[in-house]
Parts: sequence; structure tokens; C-alpha cells
Amino acid sequence: MLLPAVSRVRVALGGICSYRAAVQPGSPGEPALARGQDPRVRATSVAWARDAFLQGARSLAGIRPLVADSWSRSRSSGVDPDVAEAPAVLTPAALAAERAASPLAPAVPVLHELLADPAGDVGHVMAIGDARGRLLWVEGDRDMRATAESMGFAAGALWSEEAAGTNAPGTALATGAPVQIFASEHYLGVAQQWSCAAVPVRDPETDEVIGVVDVTGDASVAAPHALALVRAAVAAAQAQLRLVAGAAGAGRQAEMPGTGRTWRLEFLGRDHARVHRGAGSGPPIDLSVRHSELLLLLAMHPAGLSADRIAVLLHEHDVPSVTIRAELNRLRRILGPESIGSRPYRLLVPVQTDIDDVTVSLNGGRVAAALQAYAGTLMPSSGSPAVTDLRESLRSQLRRAALAASDVEALLGYAATVEGGEDMAVLAAALQRLPPDSPRRPALEARLGLLNSRFG
Repeated sequence: MLLPAVSRVRVALGGICSYRAAVQPGSPGEPALARGQDPRVRATSVAWARDAFLQGARSLAGIRPLVADSWSRSRSSGVDPDVAEAPAVLTPAALAAERAASPLAPAVPVLHELLADPAGDVGHVMAIGDARGRLLWVEGDRDMRATAESMGFAAGALWSEEAAGTNAPGTALATGAPVQIFASEHYLGVAQQWSCAAVPVRDPETDEVIGVVDVTGDASVAAPHALALVRAAVAAAQAQLRLVAGAAGAGRQAEMPGTGRTWRLEFLGRDHARVHRGAGSGPPIDLSVRHSELLLLLAMHPAGLSADRIAVLLHEHDVPSVTIRAELNRLRRILGPESIGSRPYRLLVPVQTDIDDVTVSLNGGRVAAALQAYAGTLMPSSGSPAVTDLRESLRSQLRRAALAASDVEALLGYAATVEGGEDMAVLAAALQRLPPDSPRRPALEARLGLLNSRFG
């Protein structure tokens, strides 16, 4: 565990800020429970409105438009509000096959660390579903999971709106947007003891919805901060998917015949990306922070990005696409006229990044090689949401790999990084594995003591 508990979702530094700026009253991401609102009073008033709706009332005063629209879709789909549980649609064998084939699989460890563990600590449940609303993973508090299973909220069940009415994962998929559903806002009566927050997951290349992540629990899940935390965790998961896609894309580019020499891009341990264009192409080029961020995005998205999409990934606030296009034109002049294509913007040369070196080694189980390739924090001064997401995802992967490794050298290697040197759990685990007479213990003990005194 990182020092303060909130560090488990440090990616929220980028995600939460942009989320709060974007949410407007009545929008899909509007919090279900306003700050300071009494949950019991709200639940009662919504329950009366739901009963009136089911009896044919057309006026739904006090009901969020998101919920009213979802109730209408649920009724049109023929959902029975009195059904005892959501349908189970996957056998154990089919569930295992769907998990193995899921495009979300590479992001599951990230979501487990950022959401499942914290959810279990506070008595909540995390679920990961596919684009059809089928739950593939359900983790968290064991007692709460058992209770949730009684209404069919379990791996292998279908929680789309068409099958289970208004609910956070189903409604998030129906709207393509982050959603909170509070207690009696659920269409199914059996689900009204729960509140939930869910965010769709999008493919890093096509931007299509490929799944959904949900946290389900008591009324606290309907509070304003809860959806922001889920959204931040999904941002980290999507960053992980981009890393995997970027490494695969770079590998494919390097194997393409006739594309010329492969460029080497370095982003780790530096604020200014360094570009090596190969022998005979002049000295390495160090880019500005903004051009480094643009180059990183293009390297991680081999299929290309629109200027509008780049603006969203780079900035917390709206930036005109003309500004992005101007910066990309400047970057093209620096790197060469044949370096960047347009419509969409993409790299026209094969590239290999130092990030790829780390992720390829991790994916192959070579933790020592990954740590050796990790030259430092990814562009530490960048506040871009996309860079923040990638930075946190890479750190999270290295941390998990070091803690899971049987070799104490992996822990010591991670402890020697900027991030590992502030991680009390890593330092403590390294001390546990070192022999009592190891000459490396005093430095670790001193560092751990300093952190204990600083953070209590």
C-alpha cells in the first residue's frame, strides 16, 4: 500500500479534476446524492416517485432526467420490476473463456489494486462487465458479495438495462457515460438496498465502449466523490490498455518492411522526451514538455488520433483543436516532414520507446530486466491527464511485479526508484526477506523509520 490510502487512486489527480469541471446538473455524470443530502429522505421520495411511475404516472418531479429516461427504457424493454434476481447467462466454463478473451483482461490487475482492495476494506463490491453488460469479475468484501449474489449480482450474470432495468453498470453502457444510481432509483425492487457507481471503459484505439467498471455498496457510493474515484480508476485501466496497445503497435512497426530505421524515443526519468532518429540522422533531439506529451500520445496510439481527441487527452479543460493542430505542425517541423501524418494524426516512422522496454519485460515475467529498463518517473513534471494515467499505470505494474517476485532483489530494485523509496509496504517487505545480518538492512530500516515518523 502506498503511504496515504488515497495514493491508491493517485491517477485521480488528472481524472477527478477534469471530471468535476465537466459535470453539469442533469448530465449523466451528475452525482446521485447531493452533498449534505439525507439518504433516507431521498430514498423515500424516490421510492414514491418510482411507485407512481410503475402505476402509470407521467410527472416525475424530483427525479433526475437520467433516471427517468432509464426507467422508461426499462419499461419499454419489458423488464419485470419485481423479478427476484438478474439472469445468469454464463456457465463457469463460458465465464472462464470470456475472461480469457476479454479486451479488459490486461487492465484487471490495475482495477484490482485501485478499486477491489479499497472496496473490500470499506464493505463494497467491485464488478467488471463486458460491453453487453455481462459481469465477468466481481470482487471485494466477501460478506457483501454473498449478499449481492442473492439478487444475481455475480460473475456470469447479465446486468444490462434490457435485462435488469436501471442500474449503474447497465445504464452506463446504455448512455456511454459515467453513472451513479442511488438506492430506490434502481428499477428492480430487489436492488434498492444498494447504491452503485459505474464508468464505461473505452478501447484505446477506436474509442468504442468495450466494458464497464462498477462499485456497489451502501449510500456512500452515491456521494459526489465516489463516481470520481471510479472514473479515475477507469482512466488508469485505460492507460494500461494503451500501454499494451502501444507496445504491440511498436513491435508491429519495427517488423514492417520498407519503413526505414526505427526511431528510439525516451520518456522515462525526464521531462523532455529525447528522440534518436538513428545513425546518420544527426544528434538526438530533446523536445519541449508539450511536444513530448504529443509525441508520447502518438507513440501510444499507433492507429492515430484526431486533434479533438488529443485535446481531451492532454488538457483538463477545453482547448481549441486548432491549437493542437498548430502544435503538431511545429512538432512535424522539428522531427521532419515525413514524421507525422494527419487525418488522423499518427507517426509515419516505426518507433521503439523506453516504456515498451519496461512493459515487454513485465509481460514476459522478467522483473529484473523491467526494473533495469525503468530509468525513472515518466515525465514527472507533466500534469496532462493522459500522461498522469500512463505514469500511474506503469508504476502500478512495477510495484505489483516487485511485490509478487520471489527474489528480494526485485523488491530492492523497486525500492531504489523514486516511487519505491516512498512505499512503506515495499520497504517492509524487503526487510522481511533480507537476512538479519544483511548489510543492506540499516539503510532500509532508517528510511522506513523516517517514513513512519513522517506519516505516523
